[in-house]
Amino acid sequence: MSRTNKRAIFMGTPEFARVILDGLVKYIDVVLVVSQPDSLVGRKKVLTKSPVKEYAEKLGIPVFTPTKLKDEYQKIIDINPDIIITCAYGQIVPKEVLECPKYGSINVHASLLPKLRGGAPIHHAIIDGEKETGITIMYMDEFLDSGDIISQNKTLISEDDTLETLSERLAKMGSNLLVETLPKIFDGTNLRLPQKEEDVTYAYTIKKDDEHIDFHKSTNDVYNLIRGLNSNPGAYTILNGEIIKVYEVKKGEHVGKPSCINNIYKDGIGVGTSDGEIILLKIKPAGKNTILVSDYLNGRKKSLLGSELK
Repeated sequence: MSRTNKRAIFMGTPEFARVILDGLVKYIDVVLVVSQPDSLVGRKKVLTKSPVKEYAEKLGIPVFTPTKLKDEYQKIIDINPDIIITCAYGQIVPKEVLECPKYGSINVHASLLPKLRGGAPIHHAIIDGEKETGITIMYMDEFLDSGDIISQNKTLISEDDTLETLSERLAKMGSNLLVETLPKIFDGTNLRLPQKEEDVTYAYTIKKDDEHIDFHKSTNDVYNLIRGLNSNPGAYTILNGEIIKVYEVKKGEHVGKPSCINNIYKDGIGVGTSDGEIILLKIKPAGKNTILVSDYLNGRKKSLLGSELK
């Protein structure tokens, strides 16, 4: 596909959006990137650029990082882009910004809208046990992911998918679909389908309470939660007063007391659920590195059996 002479502003923040930007710059002149301000990351609180900002600077694209876009958007309007493209930016985009480009403002959203509107659609697709998800390119309006649909692409969610694997797949899909869709927007042949409000569901941003594993739920529910949060932010439980992140599990074959360690295996810890067992395979004890449970068990096997996870 040949490059266009149109000018775009791209707005995005995380790694997912960086992949979208990587594909976009091969097709269109991105004259400005808007991203969230640098943030403090990790236990040492290191001031860190967003993946999108870091990549844009590497490409030599000017970057704008307003603390409050609603109060600092004139710079965007002054550039007068042909189109604005957003993906997981992280702030509400004012109406004045959305309406300034000739070809409008569009968003790359990681779900099959109107399902899973909101800030964590990939997490919730797995956590909710969805069998498929996808990418939606949509026109933006003043409300949350409610604009008209331009194009979509689907992918199945496998039993082995995690947040990480599904995010990587969807990011590549989103990059390809965006570049396929933009020429149709520019020549006026794109679709524009209103969303059906009766089909709307939401995928709100994950909060700390959402990360806690409730082993009194079904095996499938626990399994989906853990893989839906793997690898960021990670699901957690509490064992003997210690917070432990759980990253990798498999379904067991035994039935035992829910929320208790009922079996110790060579490679894992068997924890009861409401209808079966989840075997913990890879964990991260507080303040330590992620380890295989087989290594964690050294010298602990007898003391752990029968312990309750809270």
